[in-house]
Amino acid sequence: MSPPVLLQEIALRRRFARRSQRGQAIVLGSLSFLVLALMVTLSFNLSHALRRKMTLQQHGDAMSFSMGVLEARALNYYAVTNRAIAGSYVAMNSLHAYMAAATITGEMLRSGETNFTQIAVTEGLRCVACRGMCSCCKHAIEAGKVASKFGKTAKMYDRDVRGLEGNFRTAMQGLDLMVDNVHTSQRGVHDKTVQAVKDGSSHGLSQLKSEAAPEVSDLSSGVGALNANEFNCAVDGMQCQGSVANSAPEARARVMTEIGNASRSGWPANRNGSGMPPKQLHPQFLKEFMDIPGNKGTYSILGHKGSSKTVQSKSKIYEGGQKGGNQGSTVAATESGRLAQLTWEDAIPPIPSGYEAFIWSDSNGGRHSVNGAHQGQHRFEGTNAKALTACAGSGNCFMKYRANPDAGRDWGQPRVYSYYTMKLNVGDPKKAPWELNNSRSVKFEHGAQGSGSLTLSAADGMSLSKSLVYYHRFKQGGWSEPPNLFAPYWRVKLHPFKPDEAKKVLEEAGNSDAATIAEAPGVSL
Repeated sequence: MSPPVLLQEIALRRRFARRSQRGQAIVLGSLSFLVLALMVTLSFNLSHALRRKMTLQQHGDAMSFSMGVLEARALNYYAVTNRAIAGSYVAMNSLHAYMAAATITGEMLRSGETNFTQIAVTEGLRCVACRGMCSCCKHAIEAGKVASKFGKTAKMYDRDVRGLEGNFRTAMQGLDLMVDNVHTSQRGVHDKTVQAVKDGSSHGLSQLKSEAAPEVSDLSSGVGALNANEFNCAVDGMQCQGSVANSAPEARARVMTEIGNASRSGWPANRNGSGMPPKQLHPQFLKEFMDIPGNKGTYSILGHKGSSKTVQSKSKIYEGGQKGGNQGSTVAATESGRLAQLTWEDAIPPIPSGYEAFIWSDSNGGRHSVNGAHQGQHRFEGTNAKALTACAGSGNCFMKYRANPDAGRDWGQPRVYSYYTMKLNVGDPKKAPWELNNSRSVKFEHGAQGSGSLTLSAADGMSLSKSLVYYHRFKQGGWSEPPNLFAPYWRVKLHPFKPDEAKKVLEEAGNSDAATIAEAPGVSL
């Protein structure tokens, strides 16, 4: 072959080689674009799923916190209204104290009558001894008149006190009824709160779903039942599982009785004093007390004392604190002392005469130790006279905190859970083209190598949240103050799960797979 022909053949071969290499970049580019398209699609699906998962979790947190707010507000309402109930008992004590103070006026006048009767007798005996030739005879007659005047005035004061009896009974009935009505409102708040944390939709909670996450599922009924039980366990006397047992109605009665008695002001609690007339007596009465004997002579009050208290029996009115297990079945008041006529003319001072007034109200209608100054009955049911679940319009019940000594139970402070599910995909390629098709997946076939599929987005998501309703007064040492239902310092916060706690909630929600994962070591909740 000649050189020109050889060169021509080499050129042709090179030309054909270049033509055979054309199109290889197109194949590689197509594969690259396919991978890039899948990555973009995955990115869109992942971003959309994450956004919906964040919406789901935020909704779960918001629902848990909002239900906790309802519980905290309910507990604060119990605290405020428990103070109102205690205030009613304080008012009852003050009411009895005023009636005892009013009643004692007639009794003090009768003591004056007794003293001057003694003077009349002793002066009469002295008159006999001097055969009517001394001033004792005149003094005996005057003392008798003074004694008679004291007696008549005492009856007038008794009549005036009887005129107050109707208002006294009305006030007692009103205060007793107020306690029952306040507790009825407490039960209404409790029942509505239990319903709200149980269904997750009552009392405005449904707006959180409709406005923020309409596609989220309803609260799991099992989780709602846990919430209801947790809230019931915070109130002593409610049906509860998993906490300490209910205390007896008598034990709860002692709590309110002691708080009511400790809240009394100084005058109803202690009206002691000697020498001078009691401060609660009206100046007009004291003036009349001196006018009757013609402003002659001097007198003194000996050992005067008085008190009003919610007690187990009227005989224990002066017992202090929780001595004797005071269950508060009676509201009682007493006033007593002795009246000493120190001087009058030249008469021999008589033996001091005692006076006493007792008034009490109980389930039998109450009584008075000075019958002439009172009439009718005044009933008092007693403090916490029934079991909490039986107090429907009667029984004078109240809400008491159920303390739990177990730190694992957060000292009995209620916990609130939420569990929700939601689809993380749209499910319609027309609305979400990045999902490509209804199955959200891409299938690959490679001859003898077989086939495979790639799921582009997750189908379902779940959220698990917990809040703790806790008691804390913002002051130095506030954390040392134990939870109670007499101070309105209940608050709520989102709180981390414990593994066994998360497992229990997930099991109640019916998610056994997640419950198994929740108790695995090292799982962050």
